[in-house]
Amino acid sequence: MLAIRLVTAPERPDALVLPIRPTGNAEGDGPRATLESSLPAVADELLAEAAALVPAARATGRAGEVHVHLRPGRTPGRLLLAGVGEADERGWRAAGAALARSAADETHVTVAVPGGAPAASVRGLVEGLLLASYRFRLRAADEAPTLTGVDVVVTDPAAYDEAVEAAVVTARMTRLARDLTNTPSSVKNPQWFAEQVEAAAAGEPDLHLRVRQPDELAAEGFGGILAVGGGSASGPRLVELDWRPVGARTHVVLVGKGITFDTGGISIKPRDAMKLMRKDMAGAAAVVAATLGAAALRLPVRVTTLTPLAENMVSGSAFRPGDVVRHYGGVTSETTNSDAEGRLVLADALAYAVADLKPDLLIDLATLTGANAIALGTRTGALYSENDQLAADLLAAIDAAGEAAWRMPLPADYVQYLRSDIADLYSAPTQGAGSVVAALYLREFTGDLRQRWLHVDMSAPSWAERDDAELSRGATGWGVRGLLRWLATLA
Repeated sequence: MLAIRLVTAPERPDALVLPIRPTGNAEGDGPRATLESSLPAVADELLAEAAALVPAARATGRAGEVHVHLRPGRTPGRLLLAGVGEADERGWRAAGAALARSAADETHVTVAVPGGAPAASVRGLVEGLLLASYRFRLRAADEAPTLTGVDVVVTDPAAYDEAVEAAVVTARMTRLARDLTNTPSSVKNPQWFAEQVEAAAAGEPDLHLRVRQPDELAAEGFGGILAVGGGSASGPRLVELDWRPVGARTHVVLVGKGITFDTGGISIKPRDAMKLMRKDMAGAAAVVAATLGAAALRLPVRVTTLTPLAENMVSGSAFRPGDVVRHYGGVTSETTNSDAEGRLVLADALAYAVADLKPDLLIDLATLTGANAIALGTRTGALYSENDQLAADLLAAIDAAGEAAWRMPLPADYVQYLRSDIADLYSAPTQGAGSVVAALYLREFTGDLRQRWLHVDMSAPSWAERDDAELSRGATGWGVRGLLRWLATLA
């Protein structure tokens, strides 16, 4: 990960970045962008040169725009003009992401920040740099990244320490979630995932970990997890990670779907739909990373994370369409489709959280349905809750963090689709509205916490097909940033 330093003056100005903003004159004859004012650590002659370059480059100042100018034989040798848009956190995050790519061949970059800039702007810059510079590679010989360090020039470094710490922890945990999700399923199975959580939590006395093995799951009645994992040679697990800070007055349970590979089971997927199913545990990765982030930031909120882990495979011991599964607590599901496996493992975890953990708030994240992408595209999660305040608070945190979600309905007249003739519920009714009905199914397991529960279907935004702003191609770590922002507001 890039090394970020706060400094009061450029110390290694081989490549110097100066921010530019739109003038609001996009349609007129005058300049469309202007150099940010109040850059006290930059020499006047350099500022004058940069100001003259802005119109010559036809710069617009939009967030994420970068113009590179060479200055042979002079210092700095390269001058980069970076658009920051409205110069808010979002604009600076886009600028940081663009710089991570446009300056990838540099060894070191210095970024000048206007005097008195809000702490949120510096946080956005640092997050953008760290997130966009992420790469996941499994190659015989892979070169180390050229860009290893960024100095951020500010007038008062101490004023930005907290913002930079939050940005670094958020980026580090998002990168962890990306690593976990990107790891191929030839390596990643339920046991492996549990071991990664154990290693990441080691050394933190206020983090408590319990990993339930298959025999414990059977003894305690986690029938959904056992059914989905029953077809694999790699047995299922339930990881319970608990951050218990002294003095916490709010207890949140986060549940994340952890299917380490999904063939669809006997309702087998076609090849193209199966080849990226290593990402079907992105919800588990996100909630684990968010909990570890809460511990790293010492947030005074108790957070318990439940990740039901299973590999949904095809074999003689795999569960079948038409089987009836008895979940934790006794509710039964008729499994109409073995490729609707995620809701079965989540049902167990939700029922356990309600009955045994009794939190104040209950949230689950899951790569649950393809209908999420059909309804909302590839960057937006589908959010469901009956609690207006909880939904509004989490949506605001997700937006502030640079992620996206949209609140979806829970229609009462769709509940009839869940009623099975031989069990309490159908796991996957066929009447359509796939993401909505899946949310309604999960709601059946929230008991007394129904009014304090929230579900996010984040299948589509968990993966990026190309580099896009702060996202790198592959796993996005979606949900980590939004959850950490939200947990910080609870504190």
